[in-house]
Amino acid sequence: MSGRAYTIFDTGIGRCGIAWGHDGIVGIQLPETREIETRKRLFQLYPDAREMRPPLNVELAIEGIVALLRGEGCDFSEVTLDMGGIHAFNQRVYQITRAIPRGETLTYGEIAARLGASGAVRSVAQAIARNPFVIVVPCHRVLDAGGYADNISRHGGVISRRRLLSIEGAGSPGSKTLFDVLLPVAPPRLPG
Repeated sequence: MSGRAYTIFDTGIGRCGIAWGHDGIVGIQLPETREIETRKRLFQLYPDAREMRPPLNVELAIEGIVALLRGEGCDFSEVTLDMGGIHAFNQRVYQITRAIPRGETLTYGEIAARLGASGAVRSVAQAIARNPFVIVVPCHRVLDAGGYADNISRHGGVISRRRLLSIEGAGSPGSKTLFDVLLPVAPPRLPG
C-alpha cells in the first residue's frame, strides 16, 4: 500500500474529494454530477487510496476550499502539496498560479512571461490542464489569450472556470470572463 488516502466532503457546489499521501495533498477533485462519479474519478486517479479521516494539513485545505466555494476568502499558504512526480516546469507554473489573488486572473501568456519563457504558452496551458490541485492551485484563474473562462482541468468535475470565477467575484481590470463577453457592463455615464 502506498500510504495514500482520500475523503469526500460537502461544499456549496457539491461533494468534493481530496487525496493525500505522506508528503501532502496529491489531488483535489471537484464534484461530478453525482457523488458516486466523484468517487469513481478519485479511484481512477488514485486506485491505491483508502477512505480515511483527514490529517490537519488536509483539514486546512478542506476548510479553505469550502470557504472559497462560499465566496469567502481563504489562505492556502500552510497547505502542503506533494509535487513528487510532477515535472519541474509544471511545478513552476503551479507556484505562479498559486500566487494569483482571489478575484484576479492571468493568461497562459502572462504566466509564460513570468517564467521567462514567453514561447512556452502551450506548455503552460498543458500544465494548467494537468493541475491535480484545483482550487489550492487556482487554475480557474488562468485564462486563454482571449480571456475566456470555459472548462477546467481534468480534476474539475462539471464545474466551469466561469462559475468558480463568478463565486470569487472575479472581474479585475484586464480580466475577462465569458460573462463579460456575453453581458458587457454598460459604460459609466459622464456628468453633463
